[in-house]
Amino acid sequence: MFDKKLPIFVATHPRSCSTAFERVFMTRTEDLECVHEPFGDAFYYGPERLSSRYEGENQEAVNDREQSGFSSSTYQSILDDIEKKGNATEGKRIFIKDMASYLVPPSDHATYQNAKLAPSASTSEVSNGSSNGHSNGVHKENLNNPTVLPLSTLKRFQFAFLIRHPRRAVPSYYRCCVPPLNEMTGFKYFMPNEAGYRELRVLFDYLRDESVIKHTPTAKEHATNGVNGSNGHSNGTNGSNGHGEAKPYEVCVIDADDLLDHPKEVIQTFCEMVGLEFDEGMLEWSANKGCESFDKWKGFHEDAIGSSGLRPRTVKKVRDAADERREWVQKYGEEAAAMIEKTAEENMADYEYLRQFKINI
Repeated sequence: MFDKKLPIFVATHPRSCSTAFERVFMTRTEDLECVHEPFGDAFYYGPERLSSRYEGENQEAVNDREQSGFSSSTYQSILDDIEKKGNATEGKRIFIKDMASYLVPPSDHATYQNAKLAPSASTSEVSNGSSNGHSNGVHKENLNNPTVLPLSTLKRFQFAFLIRHPRRAVPSYYRCCVPPLNEMTGFKYFMPNEAGYRELRVLFDYLRDESVIKHTPTAKEHATNGVNGSNGHSNGTNGSNGHGEAKPYEVCVIDADDLLDHPKEVIQTFCEMVGLEFDEGMLEWSANKGCESFDKWKGFHEDAIGSSGLRPRTVKKVRDAADERREWVQKYGEEAAAMIEKTAEENMADYEYLRQFKINI
């Protein structure tokens, strides 16, 4: 079912409660080495950057990139750092939490509809000719790759996915991009295309199409003809796909609402699916301890840093859309509320699509 040596990669989108989720696994200092959002360094600041947030040669953009400390970070240098951590940790398994959007070109990038491999990470995948399974200099396995990492690289991770309802995540992200909090985060304005749901779905579908992950329909899903075309992705489910390749991993999608309501059950199920032994002590930790890796994204993780455990929430706010809209107007104004609502609605279909694959507690 799983390879206990493969790094775990929890792919998510901004403001999904993912850092609280990550803190659970940061307690496992004896057998896990946690790597916090590494690919954002290349996505925002490095020479292969995909984001337009710090793009340009104006002095402000140049200063922002230089002051980040990551202006020379490439996708391959990040992969190399991850590998070095794995080699230096005496058998510990790597646990990565990061944004899927850091691996997929955003909507305002020139390669939005035709992703290209990051130059630094594509050295072994590119040929000058069309022989040996290459076409136009691109290895055939990457012709439909929507990410900047080769498929062979993506196969080196065991992926899981964490999602949160857009009407919770988007306003939370907006708050990080406006005063006063943006004085700490450094994100000086809100960019709707950073919501991250489209990119998460794109990565999910690609891994599924390539049989890196699989979905085994439940009896109920069989009765209703499967989950959104899952029957079309079987390709020899739980087998080697006829090519002697590794078996695909069962899809693991966690919804943040389930995590907040039933943390023990969700974490226990996740551990079973990725090959970790569950220990209830993982759900408790010391506030502010071991959070140095969060410093590069100041302002985004303060709640998780100050927390001391993951416990079932005692009160779950149930509000209709009109109440939520009124709250946004009160906090940010009419124009901002309209932008938040539009962004949330634009990402709803991708959220609902991914949600149908979530683990059920």
